[in-house]
Amino acid sequence: MRKFLLSTFILILTAINLKGQSDSKAVSILDQFSAAATSAPSVSMNFLLITVDQVENYADTLAGSIILNKDRYKLELPDNIVWYDGKTSWSYLPAEQEVTITNPEDDGESFQSRPSMIFTMYKTGFKCRLLEERKDSYIIDLYPEDIKHDLIRVRLTIEKPSLKLRNFEYKRRDGITLTLIVNDYNLKITPEESIFTFIPSKYKGVEIIDMR
Repeated sequence: MRKFLLSTFILILTAINLKGQSDSKAVSILDQFSAAATSAPSVSMNFLLITVDQVENYADTLAGSIILNKDRYKLELPDNIVWYDGKTSWSYLPAEQEVTITNPEDDGESFQSRPSMIFTMYKTGFKCRLLEERKDSYIIDLYPEDIKHDLIRVRLTIEKPSLKLRNFEYKRRDGITLTLIVNDYNLKITPEESIFTFIPSKYKGVEIIDMR
């Protein structure tokens, strides 16, 4: 199940059709949100990931963190750490004392190959609207145009006036709703180059499974 959660987290995309044009105010807010994130040296988040499966009557909450720099990231979950340097991915399972190395397909549309898509996905293939403007935040819904996909809706809650991501929620047709609650959102960290790469000397004794 945790592997499913990880896969779901790094493959956020797609789903229903929304008639009419995007809300111009929503687009303006998202443009500012995107510009702030993509111009920063990195985006660092501590979060709670809540998954609810209405079909299986299942719910799970876990804490994690991620640091993003363009197409690179380091994701830490309770039982999995993933490094991705833009070409190679290392997935470390502490309980099994093993790390799996892969080269994910770089098709330009995969969230795994371009994790920064979270800040730009609204620009292509989505309709968006400002659902609600509160005193301290904006709530914006994104509706993918391709009705063949299984995602119903993406909902972003963006703090004002800071334009920090507060919540990220998506609903799937299969009854699964995943909500990312951001506890800390930082655009000021300048990461070391090595942070996006697995360093074997720091994990002595682990089994390395090279699938490249």
